[in-house]
Amino acid sequence: MVFRKTLAMILAGAFILAGSATDAKADEVTLATLAPKKSAWGKVFSVWAKAVKKKTKGKLKIKWYYNGAQGDESAVVSKMRSGQLDGGAVTSVGMSKAYKNILVLQSPGLFKDWATLDKARNAMKSDFQSGANANGFHILGWGDVGVARTMSKGKAIRSPGDLKNMKVYRWTADPVGPVIGSVIGYTGVPKSVPGLLPALSSGQVNVITVPCLAAVNLQWHSHLDHINDAATGYAIGGMLIKKDRLDNLPADMRKLLKKTGKKAGKMLTKRIRKEDKKAFKLLKKRMTVVKLNPSEKARWKSVFKKIRGRVGQQVFTPALMCKVEKLAGASKSSCN
Repeated sequence: MVFRKTLAMILAGAFILAGSATDAKADEVTLATLAPKKSAWGKVFSVWAKAVKKKTKGKLKIKWYYNGAQGDESAVVSKMRSGQLDGGAVTSVGMSKAYKNILVLQSPGLFKDWATLDKARNAMKSDFQSGANANGFHILGWGDVGVARTMSKGKAIRSPGDLKNMKVYRWTADPVGPVIGSVIGYTGVPKSVPGLLPALSSGQVNVITVPCLAAVNLQWHSHLDHINDAATGYAIGGMLIKKDRLDNLPADMRKLLKKTGKKAGKMLTKRIRKEDKKAFKLLKKRMTVVKLNPSEKARWKSVFKKIRGRVGQQVFTPALMCKVEKLAGASKSSCN
């Protein structure tokens, strides 16, 4: 495949820079992800693992646990702390377990497009890496999850008030979820990511706000019939590894893993954005598309501002929220 050849070429440069692997015995790095092996994410991870094994002549291997085999992201990070896992590819929610402030980038209504998010993320990357390092983690690379959109069953969600009588999904690991529900006036249905599909199937949940690619890959979309055209946020993630595990690798292997992780993250970002667009087009053909009028958009902007203000006080700090809003150029700022 063209994709595999392209990633292999990109990683090759990093392998050359890293030099030959050490003569030490074979070492294995264990990583976990919620993504299925055959998903866009899984394909990148598989190519990365095969390339590392090949270029180190089998002296360094990456073993992936796919499809939530190691549990939800909170469980994955907990297993990293205890030494049961070396790392994982996680969303911003999982990354926030390594360093809470990373989750500020997922505040609702913050960014207008990927370019704006990239600007803010790049400006804060060094702070995020330092914070993760201080807590015993290293960010090997950044990636994306997709554009978050609201999907529902049996009812169009046009205004925040429409959520009050619905069964709205809330990821149990996400500390921002309860704040959103409190501001709007509903109590979310707490579920893990692996628990969402059965909840949708049984009718326990009938509203989710997630990227289209995730909805398709994890089969959530088949239980929903409306999708909002407007985005609520731009979901990101990254690849974490326990810092002491990385530090204990031989120098050449450590350098190789860091370089290739960064390269794989860049390829992942490019691929996911493209695939998420395709998934959105697919869902628009299968669902009723909800297009908001100017008045409805204004209501959401006002609510998003209130949510960010509350999140800035209860989850982060007002100063951090103001900083990211300024980087995003938010038209409705919680610090004005």
